[in-house]
Amino acid sequence: MKQELLEELQSRRERALAGGGQDRIQKHHAKGLLTARERLQVLLDSETFQEWGMHVDHACHDFGMEGKSLPGDGVVTGIGRVDGRVVACASQDFTVGGGALGQRHSKKICDVMDYALDCGVPLVTINDSGGARIQEGVESLSGYGQVFYRNVMLSGCVPQIGVIAGSCAGGAAYSPALMDFLIMTREHASMFICGPQVIKAATGVSTTMDEIGSAAANAAVSGNVHFVAENDTDAMALVRQLLSYLPANNVGNPPHAPAADIDLEPDPELSALVPDDPKAALDMRQIIGRLVDGGQMLEVQRDFAGNLLVGFARIDGVVVGIVANQPLVKAGTLDIDASDKGARFVRFCNAFNIPLVTLVDVPGFLPGVQQERGGIIRHGAKMLFAYASATVPKITVITRKAYGGSYLAMCSRDLRADVVLAWPTAEIAVMGAEGAVDVLYRQELSAAEDSQALRQQLVREYQEKFASPYMAARHGLITDVIPPDRTRGIVSLALRNLLTKSESRPAKKHGLIPL
Repeated sequence: MKQELLEELQSRRERALAGGGQDRIQKHHAKGLLTARERLQVLLDSETFQEWGMHVDHACHDFGMEGKSLPGDGVVTGIGRVDGRVVACASQDFTVGGGALGQRHSKKICDVMDYALDCGVPLVTINDSGGARIQEGVESLSGYGQVFYRNVMLSGCVPQIGVIAGSCAGGAAYSPALMDFLIMTREHASMFICGPQVIKAATGVSTTMDEIGSAAANAAVSGNVHFVAENDTDAMALVRQLLSYLPANNVGNPPHAPAADIDLEPDPELSALVPDDPKAALDMRQIIGRLVDGGQMLEVQRDFAGNLLVGFARIDGVVVGIVANQPLVKAGTLDIDASDKGARFVRFCNAFNIPLVTLVDVPGFLPGVQQERGGIIRHGAKMLFAYASATVPKITVITRKAYGGSYLAMCSRDLRADVVLAWPTAEIAVMGAEGAVDVLYRQELSAAEDSQALRQQLVREYQEKFASPYMAARHGLITDVIPPDRTRGIVSLALRNLLTKSESRPAKKHGLIPL
């Protein structure tokens, strides 16, 4: 081959690898940010990235774009490996034209999305863009539409993980919103539809980016973001950690690594975590820490709706999705946000064959005018729909309170939980004992000379006759009543027994979850 051809190839590669040039790259680094290529280098196993479209350039030659070059058209795309497993990825390059999306930019992203669907591998996108390329007009909008369409086609087929590492504004925010998990860096990243200036002009209300578009706002207030990373490197580590729990696609199994022997030894420390006083709050994170391998759970949406905990873990090597009430927050009640959070997580686990372990300590749905007017009936129904439609192995452990409709919504036997275990401390009833006594024995209490003593007696009788886990077990609604210290071993054994579960549903296009 002629030497000049090789030299031209090398020159073109160097221009592409230089992105927007050293000046812009240095400005990026000065802010503590990695470039688009550096982010992929941190994410992927060394020397595994095969780039697609390195030599693509922009399609616009009007509005001052004549003669300008946009290497890669502002996005780096290709195929790589994470812990040896193939992933498709796209990383927007803010140093090249602000990472703005144009016709060829979107085509590069769509190409790797098509590959992800055809080959059944996860998709990871890193968002750092100024939005649509104005010079390309409707073609840039069309590009977004093509990306959105593919987000929907990939949904439920392969895991989709989005990283917000810079600006993600306006219509650009909808592609991440259509993905399964979003990771956002704490500083230098923003995600919003309308910025403070637009909101001020349209509504007269003054606000700040921290209030509407920051990582804190998206994670804790709106619930758009699932994980907050400290920086780019931390974000890539979170992607790798998340992928370690997920299958490549919806027809594969999660990366289970079952231990050779199931640990059936009692755990006295778990029993010690259960308060003697049934009114004392139970820290469900501590309970989870005793149930899962190494006490490690990758908690999802930790900053949002803290009254419900969800996340991924392993029990004797088997990957599970954990859903648990947290009595330390709002007494563990289910409210609008918790219902949305739980339903979405359950549906993800079901789509990707991840067994569900549900830990119950729930006094009911959160009462209040705002909850009722906000649609708690509709939102709470999402939990019922998600659990009832899930066909993966479902194991429920009732630790203490399980009252009314919230008992059903936390994966009761009636919603086809495969195994329902209860601790002796469990109370399963239409409502709490004290409330039930007020309703059932109002006249007797008002007529009694010492109504407080009578109340205590009636509460005890109600708990024994109507709320005892043995009553539920007598009706076949509880698989077994177990001591707390045996929970890990019994759940682990149940998981192994259920890994071959196969359950069908009536043939239909799709169910209609109450959105």
